[in-house]
Amino acid sequence: MTASQASGAVRERRPVIERRLHPVTPLRRAWAPVAVVIGWALHDPDQAQRQLTRLTTTTLLIGLGVLIPAAALYGFLTWWFTHFAVTDSELRIRTGLLFRRTAHIRLERIQAIDVTQPLLARVAGVSKLKLDVIGTDKKDELAFLGADDARALRAELLARAAGFAPETAHEVGEAPSRQLLRVPPGVLALSLLLTGATWGWLIAAAVALPLLWMATHSLWTLLAAAVPMAGAVGASSVGRFVTEYDWTLGESPDGLRIDHGLLDRAHETVPPGRVQTVRIVEPLLWRRRGWVRVELDVAGSSNSLLLPVAPREIAESVVARVLPGVGVPSHAELSRPPRRARWCVPVWWRGYGLAVTGTVFAARHGRLTRTVALVPHAKVQSVRLVQGPWKRARGVADVHVDTGADKSVTARLRDADEAAGLLRAQAERSRTGRRDARPDRWMA
Repeated sequence: MTASQASGAVRERRPVIERRLHPVTPLRRAWAPVAVVIGWALHDPDQAQRQLTRLTTTTLLIGLGVLIPAAALYGFLTWWFTHFAVTDSELRIRTGLLFRRTAHIRLERIQAIDVTQPLLARVAGVSKLKLDVIGTDKKDELAFLGADDARALRAELLARAAGFAPETAHEVGEAPSRQLLRVPPGVLALSLLLTGATWGWLIAAAVALPLLWMATHSLWTLLAAAVPMAGAVGASSVGRFVTEYDWTLGESPDGLRIDHGLLDRAHETVPPGRVQTVRIVEPLLWRRRGWVRVELDVAGSSNSLLLPVAPREIAESVVARVLPGVGVPSHAELSRPPRRARWCVPVWWRGYGLAVTGTVFAARHGRLTRTVALVPHAKVQSVRLVQGPWKRARGVADVHVDTGADKSVTARLRDADEAAGLLRAQAERSRTGRRDARPDRWMA
C-alpha cells in the first residue's frame, strides 16, 4: 500500500459527525398540523363553519389543548430525527419522522449555496441554507442554522467543492469579497415607477373597472376584479422593491455575490462558469437615463437576476466579469431582418436583431422593452432552424440555440440562406468553443 492509499484509507475511517439543526427549528415545523386544519377549512369553508358553530366553549378549549401540544410534539420530533453530516465526498441530510429519507449530495455537483434569512429568522438570529445541485430541480435546504454556523458551513462546503482537503476545508473560511455595485433605494424605486408593467396594470384598472361597474352595478363583481389587479400592481412595484432593496453585488473567488432584501435578506452566489445566458433588458422609459436590467440563466441554479437596475456602462463591465472575454454588441451592430419580414410580424419586426462575434451569439427582440440575449458559443448545446409555411413563402426562418439551462435564444426572421449558413457555422463554433472552454470549478 502506498502512502497516498494509506492516507486515503485513514480518511475513509474518519468518523462521520452528525449534527442537528438550530433548536429554534421546532417552532417552524410545529405549524404543519395547524396548516392541515387551516387547509381543510379553506377547502370546504361551509362545512368548517357548520362544524365550528356546533362547538361549545369547553369543546373548543379541549380541542386547542390537544392541537397545540400535538403540534409542539410534532415539531420537536421532526427536529430530533433530522441530522446532517459532511463527509469527505458528500453532504448527507437525514429527515423523516415516520418515513425516513436520506439525501446524498455529492460535493462536486454543488453549483451554488445561498444563505437566506426570513424576517422572523433575522429576529431569532438564524439562517437557512439552500443548495443548488446539478441534475435536480428542487433545492435541498438546511433550515435553520445559527447565522454564524450557516456561513461557516457554506464556506466549508464551497472549499470542499473546490477541491480543498477535508482536513483544511474548515480552516479556509469565507472567501473575501470586493463590492462592485450597490443600488440606491431611490434609484430602485424610480426604476420600478418607470417600468411598463406597473403602468400597464394601472391603465387596465382605470379602463376596465368603470366599465365593469356600469355593466354589472355589483360591488362584489367589482372587488373580484379589483383585488387581482391590485395584487398585480403591488407585485410589480412594492413586492419587487421589498425583494430587491439594498441590492449589493460583490466579487469573490467563489463567484459573484448578491445580497438583497428589505424584510427577508438573501445572500446568493452566481457560480463561475455556469452562466449559460445573459440578458440585458432595456425598458422604454429607462432609455433616457441609460439604465438597464441584467438577467441570467444559470445551469443548476434558480438565480435569475444579476442587477435590478444599473447604468449601461456599469452593467456591461459586470457582464464582462460573468462572461470573460465577451463584449456586449451595441444596437448599431445588431443587423435587422430583411424588409420582407414585415409581412410575417408587422411593426415589431424592426425590434429583432442579430450579431455573432468570435465569442458570443447575440439576439435582440422587443420594440418597447428591448432585450439582448448573449450566449457564449461554448454554452450552446444544440442549434435548430425553424421555418413554417408562411415564413417559407417569405424566404425567412428562425434560428434557435439551446443552452444547458434548458432555455433557448432565437434569432428571428433571418433571411433563409443566411439562417442555413448560420446553422452550420454556429454548430462548428459551439464545438470548438466547448473544446477550448475552461473547466467549471469553484475558486479557480
